[in-house]
Amino acid sequence: MEFASLTTVVTLINIVLALGFLFIERREAGYTWAWLMVLFFIPILGFVLYIFFGRNLKKKNFYKLFIEEQEYVQAEADKQLAAFAEGVDDRSQLMQNYAQLINMNIRSSHGLLSSDNEIVIYSDGHQKFAALFEDIRSARAEINIQYYIIQPDQLGTKLRDELILKAREGVKVRLLYDEVGSKRISRHFFKELRAAGGEVEVFFPSLLKPLNFRINNRNHRKLCIIDGSIAYIGGFNVGDEYLGQVPKFGYWRDTHLRITGNAVSHIQGRFILDWHQAGSHERGDYGEFVFNMEQHTGTSPVQIITSGPNSATEHLKNMYIKLILSAKESVYIQTPYFIPDTSFMDACKIALLSGVDLQIMIPSKPDHPFVYWATWAYAGDLLNYGAKILLYENGFLHAKTIVADGEVASVGTMNIDSRSFRLNFEVNAIVYDRAIAEQLQDIFLNDVRLCSELTAKRYAQRSLVIKLKEGISRLLSPIL
Repeated sequence: MEFASLTTVVTLINIVLALGFLFIERREAGYTWAWLMVLFFIPILGFVLYIFFGRNLKKKNFYKLFIEEQEYVQAEADKQLAAFAEGVDDRSQLMQNYAQLINMNIRSSHGLLSSDNEIVIYSDGHQKFAALFEDIRSARAEINIQYYIIQPDQLGTKLRDELILKAREGVKVRLLYDEVGSKRISRHFFKELRAAGGEVEVFFPSLLKPLNFRINNRNHRKLCIIDGSIAYIGGFNVGDEYLGQVPKFGYWRDTHLRITGNAVSHIQGRFILDWHQAGSHERGDYGEFVFNMEQHTGTSPVQIITSGPNSATEHLKNMYIKLILSAKESVYIQTPYFIPDTSFMDACKIALLSGVDLQIMIPSKPDHPFVYWATWAYAGDLLNYGAKILLYENGFLHAKTIVADGEVASVGTMNIDSRSFRLNFEVNAIVYDRAIAEQLQDIFLNDVRLCSELTAKRYAQRSLVIKLKEGISRLLSPIL
């Protein structure tokens, strides 16, 4: 075949593939345009990249729930919506102020509200893992652990060895990790844990390494549930870097919650869904997927909100947007990546134009340079609207938190980028408790002392090279 004919055929194939993507996938505009550029400017290879990085995940009954399970989950949500509507006068003023947000979370992601939780906040890795290991050693019946990253280093080995000891004692141990996030882990690493009776599963494993057709849909959740009564949720993974022991990053600043109360059952239900999706296990009574409501002494209302590529809507992003637009005075955000879509940017701009004090704290050093410059580009856009952009200088900032008006706060795994919005499986706890929100706000304000500020003047003086990096990164940011 002559070269001209071959070029024509390749071009036609690419056009067909691009049109199919445009009309069948029906993605957000920025995401669509980014992939169209890849498909048109990198013929054939662009389509191969799309197969690995861009395909939609099948949404319908992704977790293969039985009809009874689906009906049970929906019935619980409907029951709480009805009870919530009837009990308006019995709620605190704070709960009344955020009634729309609570209802939205229940309707969109079945994020039920529990009001009897106790919460401890950890912003230091040594403190978090000391508490976690103490709780693991105290376990009597069951330990369920799920992390995006587990490193085969000192901390990862310590976690494994603690789990081996509990498995030998007869405690049921289940561990789930993400293959791409935990790429340094080999199956041999957990051989002794399996031999002791522990169970280990891998989320979306490769059929043939290094080929993974779901490389772009990763389980980014970090959860630990002990005896169904204690749960950990937040941003820390398992590795020496999270203890500040890797020179490249220095001190690792993150945020994690330890929760007791009925929210633990909600977190447990999320783990069980991911666990059964990752492996072929005998299914228990469908009631295990929801809640065993018991009386606890805590006073913090909590919703556990999840989102993923199997979701019809972007639950966590929408929760953030609603929270930002509900704020009257202040919104404080900590995130390692700030690459929002148009709807999130518009929410920030509306809040700023309304007089809300919006402060966004991001790292001063990149872990992924391409993503870092896209973060600068988007953060720089908000400077003209009055946002305060803070660059954390005391190591690496990995916390994923938002605090509104010192009243409501969210802590979890979601970054502010398209990957967390629509590609990864994420989970956050949103807390409707002024005392907890004020603690998180105080942590933020203490961190401000360790930051420099990206002012409008400083941003305007950036070099041409940085502007070029920002431009390229921003152009491709929807598919980063």
